[in-house]
Amino acid sequence: MADMHREPALAADVLLDMLMPVSQLVIGILVLVAVVVSVHRLVQRGPSRMGGAMLIAGGAVVCLAVVSYLVQTF
Repeated sequence: MADMHREPALAADVLLDMLMPVSQLVIGILVLVAVVVSVHRLVQRGPSRMGGAMLIAGGAVVCLAVVSYLVQTF
């Protein structure tokens, strides 16, 4: 009987739910391309700058993963 009082799903909500994984895939691909390009440029500059830059890039990736996890859970 509790199912009778449930509100119907709106078409806009369904469309957004379908498009959300596609947008996450596009963002993931763009982030991957940016990381590959930046690593390539770091390798060209030499080992003197790679240590600090890799720490910054790794920290940025971890922060991005944590933020995306928090957004998905809430």
